Amino acid sequence: MQTRLKELREDHDLTQEFCARIAYISKNSYIRYEKDERMIPLDTIKLFAKYYNTSIDYIANLTDKKEPYPNKKDDKN
Repeated sequence: MQTRLKELREDHDLTQEFCARIAYISKNSYIRYEKDERMIPLDTIKLFAKYYNTSIDYIANLTDKKEPYPNKKDDKN
């Protein structure tokens, strides 16, 4: 799964080390995610999606829309 982590990191002028700290992982693990050498766990992708205010689908290259999906409201009817 080719991700957009590097693109998002560079767009926000962040270092790989800083991004690793966001996800509570080692810098080496982050680098392997960015190079697509290791599968990113869903909980880690969720952290990055929240941090970058985008969708998991955008990070996973499933859509080209950067905007996050709207929050789903509970319908109590």
